[in-house]
This record gives sequence, C-alpha cells and structure tokens, in this order.
Amino acid sequence: MTTANKWNSGINDRKLKELICEIGRRVYNKGFAAANDGNISIRVGENEVLCSPTMICKGFMTPDDICAVDLEGGQIAGKRKRTSEILLHLAIMKHRPDVKAVVHCHPPHATAFAVAREPIPQCILPEIEVFMGEVPIAPYETPGGHAFANTVVPFLKGTNTIILTNHGTVSFGANLEEAYWKTEILDAYCRILLLSKQLGRVEYLNERESVELLDLKKKLGFDDPRFHVENCDLCGNSAFREGYKDAQPQPAAFEPAPYYPGYLERQKSTPAPAAAPSAGPPIDTEMLVKMITEQVMAALKK
Repeated sequence: MTTANKWNSGINDRKLKELICEIGRRVYNKGFAAANDGNISIRVGENEVLCSPTMICKGFMTPDDICAVDLEGGQIAGKRKRTSEILLHLAIMKHRPDVKAVVHCHPPHATAFAVAREPIPQCILPEIEVFMGEVPIAPYETPGGHAFANTVVPFLKGTNTIILTNHGTVSFGANLEEAYWKTEILDAYCRILLLSKQLGRVEYLNERESVELLDLKKKLGFDDPRFHVENCDLCGNSAFREGYKDAQPQPAAFEPAPYYPGYLERQKSTPAPAAAPSAGPPIDTEMLVKMITEQVMAALKK
C-alpha cells in the first residue's frame, strides 16, 4: 500500500514553478517590488524548496528561471543563482513546519511603517482584527545573512505577517496564495491608515466592538496571541513584547490605542451568571383570580 506523500512532487514540479511566476507578476504589478526586489519560495520536500532567483524582475520570470535549495540554503537545482535572502524564508520554514510558502517584498504603504518604525494600529478595521491581528516589527539587520533571518524568529509563533524594519515585509502560510494575500491585505490596510490620517485622525473601535471581533475570530477558528498572552490589552500592540530585544516600537504618527482589558483578563474577571431568584411558594391561581374579581365588584358597587 502506498503512503500518501504530504509534499508536492518536488523540485521539478512545473506547475509550482508557474505559480511562483504568477505570484511574482502580482507582486510586480501591484508595485510591491520594483526592479529586481522581492523573493518567493515554496517548500516542496523534506529538504527541498523552490525559490525565485536573484537579480531578476519578479514580473517577468519564467518557470525555467526558478531555482531549488535545501533547508540550509545550498542550491541544488536551477540555471540561475538563488535569491540572496533565501535564509529568511528557510528560518521561517524551520521554525514553523506548517508554513509551505513565503513572500518577501516591499509594499510601499506597509514599508512606510517599516521605515518610520511605526507600529500598525489595532482595533480599527474589522477585517484586520479577524484575519490578521497584530503585525510585529522585526529589528533591523543587514539583509541576506543569518542575523537578518533570525530577526523574525521571536515573532513566528503568533503571526503570519511581519514588518522588517527599514526594509519591507514578509508573509507566509500553508500555500503561496495565502502568503501573498497577507501582503496585499497588510498594504491595503496601511494605505487606509495613511489616507485616514490625511483626513484628520483615526477612530478606534470601542471596547465592545473590539471584543465582539475577537469573539468572532475565535468562533471562525482563527488563532490570535491575545487568546493566550497574559496582561495583553486588546489594542495595545503588546502580544509580541517578549520578542523585542530593544524597546518595543511606540506610536508617534498615530494616537495610542485606548486601553481595553485583555481577552484573557476579561474572561477571568467576567462574573458567572447570577442564579435565578427563588420562585417562592406556588401561587394559587384560582384564589388570586377570585380575590381580584371580588375587589373589582366591590369597587363597582360604590
């Protein structure tokens, strides 16, 4: 009996190479990667990863351009040289076995937050709260090396999207579509934030609205660090505080989010439903009706 292979057919899978090229075109056409910026990868085996090559425009790749590397970054296939930032992808895959695809690029609105080192506000847009949650900001390191790749490691347990300080973004997931969507959602949200700021200010959701969105997120089966982290307020960008070696990024361009008690704290402090009051002795309905009738008749005779 043949055991089902949890991986795809491997480094020669042309459809997966075509998918990398398709995502590359989307990244380029959306303006997320100028010139030869950005890189894309898919894990296709226990020790094999397909990836985009270095020094190529992501909008014009062909399947023959795609490379393959092992989990240590050594190139094992491909006519062109593999991307110089593959170690970032591999660090994510090693620490998150559920991740099969990674997209790194420089979406302009999200990268503006990376350059300003401005944390992404929470408790504003329902779709972000439900489908994304907090987006941490990894510290800066020169791109390409192990030190750069390791900047994201402290944040990997609680998110599928990370901002890279003074650099760009990286998003990842179970497949390449999912990884790309995270990037597109994040940049659209950052654009909305910047436009809202130009109009005057950003209004935060109130406490009830924020809690209801997290309740919905849990009901839909999506995880969130706020479900697990103690002393983590709903909107305070504190779920990843242990991942920051230096000071946690603080808002400067946007007003700090209001403080709402954390999700765990709220569950612990919510009192149990009060017991229903005692019904007392049973009421004699016939006697009550008779008494009321007698009172009415007596009033009519007056």
